[in-house]
Amino acid sequence: MIALVDVHKSFGDTPVLRGVSMGVSRGEVVCLIGASGSGKSTLLRCINGLEAYDRGKVEVEGLRVDSKSPAIREIRAEVAMVFQRFNLFPHRTALENVMEGPLYVKKEAYSLVEERARKLLARVGLEDKERSHPSQLSGGQQQRVAIARALAMEPKAILFDEPTSALDPELVGEVLAVMRALADEGMTMLVVTHEMGFAREVADRVLFLDRGAILEEGPANDVLTSPREERTRDFLRRVTHP
Repeated sequence: MIALVDVHKSFGDTPVLRGVSMGVSRGEVVCLIGASGSGKSTLLRCINGLEAYDRGKVEVEGLRVDSKSPAIREIRAEVAMVFQRFNLFPHRTALENVMEGPLYVKKEAYSLVEERARKLLARVGLEDKERSHPSQLSGGQQQRVAIARALAMEPKAILFDEPTSALDPELVGEVLAVMRALADEGMTMLVVTHEMGFAREVADRVLFLDRGAILEEGPANDVLTSPREERTRDFLRRVTHP
C-alpha cells in the first residue's frame, strides 16, 4: 500500500534520509524506531507530501507522492497523520476539530459529518468532551481528539509521529489503548515510537532507522529481543535502561 524506493532527503548539506526503501502492506502495523535525528519523522512527512524528497520514489496505492501534483489531496485523504503535538485548532471545540476535514476538504454534508464525529469521539472515550476546547483537555485527551480527527477522513492508513512523546507518563496508556484497538480492527499503521512494549505487542514488523538509513528490520519480536546489529542492541539498551 505504501512503497518507498531509494528515497533521499537532505536539509541543506545535511543528509537526513539516505536511500530508504521499505513498504507497508494493507492491514499491517509497522513501527519505526531509532534515535532522535535518525530521520523517522522526515520519512513520515515525505510519505504524506509534507516534505519533498530529493530523489527516489514514494507511492501510496500506486499514486506517486508529489506535493505539486493534484493527486496529493487524494493521497492525504487516504493516509491521515497524527502529530506529536496534536495540532488541534485552539479556537474550535473537540467536535468541530473532528468535523473540520470532512466538511472543508471532502465537502460532506454537515449532518452526516456531525453524526460521524460524535461516534468517533465516543469511540476514543471522549463523548462527554465534544464541547470542550483543546485548552480544557489533558494532553492525552487532545491526542485522542487528534486520532478521531484522523479517522473522520475515513483513511486507508494512518501515520503516527511519536504520538505519546509529548504526554505525561500517566496519560500514555490511554492513547496507546486507542491505537491497539485500531490495530485489532485492521487499520494500516506506520508508527514512529519510543514505546518498545507497544511495538513488541502490536507491530507486525519493526524497522530500526540509523542516521537516515534502515539498519535492521524484521518481525517485532526478533528485532526487539534478539537484534542482529550491535547498533540496534545499543539503542535498545539505552531506551529500556536509560
